[in-house]
Amino acid sequence: MSAGGAIGPAGWLRIILRALAMIAALALAVPAFYVFKPFTRRNPVPRRFLAALGRISGMTVRRTGPAPQPGSFLIANHVSWLDIPALAGATGSAFVAHDGLAAFAPLRWLCDKNDTVFIARHDRTSVTRQIEQVRAALAETGALTVFPEGTTSDGTGLLPFKSALLSALETDADHVPVQPVWLDYGREVADIAWVGVEPGLDNALRVLARRRPVTLILHFLPPLDSAARASRKTMAKAAQDAILAAMDRPA
Repeated sequence: MSAGGAIGPAGWLRIILRALAMIAALALAVPAFYVFKPFTRRNPVPRRFLAALGRISGMTVRRTGPAPQPGSFLIANHVSWLDIPALAGATGSAFVAHDGLAAFAPLRWLCDKNDTVFIARHDRTSVTRQIEQVRAALAETGALTVFPEGTTSDGTGLLPFKSALLSALETDADHVPVQPVWLDYGREVADIAWVGVEPGLDNALRVLARRRPVTLILHFLPPLDSAARASRKTMAKAAQDAILAAMDRPA
């Protein structure tokens, strides 16, 4: 079903069945999280739960390229809410997210369980505090992903990469691998991308109503070298250039 198309009876049935499956997955994940919590530094349940949400949504994830090392900082393009369960399921990554998500208490609670770092994107006075949050998260999580476009794109190109949060890696972070990732939805990208003025709920329903599976390829590109990490701006440009180059290569 293409963007803007009406959802038919079969689509609504798929939405209902998938929503019920997600509720069941959450009902299993919450007690499991607290069972594991006293015994693990990095709780495995959020990663498994998010991966399950992706599968329930009809998503199949494939991977190419060098797997991220533990404690990596991943710089990825952003196309859909499906990016989150895909990357979390594949790498155990936590995420840097806009603080607007924190306004909805149940969503904030779920994000907190995956060690999400909330940032005030338009509050320039809090950049120093946000950098410290990023550094703390890198020390505590299996990986941390930032979407430097700042919003979702249509997946056929990239929006300008914002470099502010990469300041956390300018000093005392040479040990942290910085790795670009291209999230590639292939020919289905126009049906998956969440762009323009489409409400988030409409996009979610549209994706959950699909009969065809969603195939996402995570292209893990080579980590940035020391020259590309000279400053936050060079990191942002190098990561953007690497993803653009991968997008331009023949399939």
